[in-house]
Amino acid sequence: MRPPTVKLTRPATEEIEPSTLPGEETAVSVVIPAYNEADHLAGLLRALGEVLESTGWSYEVIVVDDGSEDGTGETALTTGARVLRNQRNRGYGAALKRGIEAARHGWILITDADGTYPASAIPRLLERAAESEMVVGARTTENVQIPFSRRPAKWFLRWLASYLAGQAIPDLNSGLRLMRRDLVERYRHLLPSRFSFTTTITLAAACNGHVVEFVPIDYAARLGESKIRPWDTYGFLLLILRTVVFFNPLKVFIPLGAVLALGGLAKFIYDVFIGNLSESAVLALLGALIVWAVGLLADQNARIAMHR
Repeated sequence: MRPPTVKLTRPATEEIEPSTLPGEETAVSVVIPAYNEADHLAGLLRALGEVLESTGWSYEVIVVDDGSEDGTGETALTTGARVLRNQRNRGYGAALKRGIEAARHGWILITDADGTYPASAIPRLLERAAESEMVVGARTTENVQIPFSRRPAKWFLRWLASYLAGQAIPDLNSGLRLMRRDLVERYRHLLPSRFSFTTTITLAAACNGHVVEFVPIDYAARLGESKIRPWDTYGFLLLILRTVVFFNPLKVFIPLGAVLALGGLAKFIYDVFIGNLSESAVLALLGALIVWAVGLLADQNARIAMHR
């Protein structure tokens, strides 16, 4: 039995109007970034085509060959996919942005070329399109093959993102998701060129009140070598903080100021007890006031920016 889907339903600050083009609500552009994935790309694309044919949706498949050196682009061409080539490896996010820019339809489906995301889950994402602005394939079932060494970091980042966004986020950076093209274009200026693309669009949509739904999916062991390195966790952490500060700065500044205030207050009480008021207690309390003031200014700027 699969876990239930999770839906974020907070009203959006600015609703995105659905497309009015005839048939566009059941037309999707599938964008697949690929870097040195020639060995298993053809099989993935054939399976993808079979699944999409069964859905009744109109579709196109765009493979962005991100500077591959193993014939990835040539392999994709044999399946009838549209192929865009980058002369050098520009990164996962850059490849996605190029593919989305070239897409013909108002719905964008992204997936990875490494065989980890099941094509069989795509119809369930498409079924939820009418009620959502983004449908994320959340890797929350029992059949999820994530290396044990990466699970603590993923749990911590997911917990931090959920706290800062003010709502549960079952999967922060799933690479299988369906999105309105308008949603991506609205936050394009925030979307990075590396692996953090999916993390950023998830936080941007959640923090700004868009309707996001999480549909449980399986996740297979990767075919080939992973492109993510352990030190990328630090980059993900900075990205979460930066994105949340952009949309909801008080979530960061209020707790930070509270830590300084509590430390300063504790030191002040101790100083009074021993009869010697120290500079550190005063500096900590002043620091708390400054952090809170900066947070209020940042929150004001964020609200102004969201209503432009």
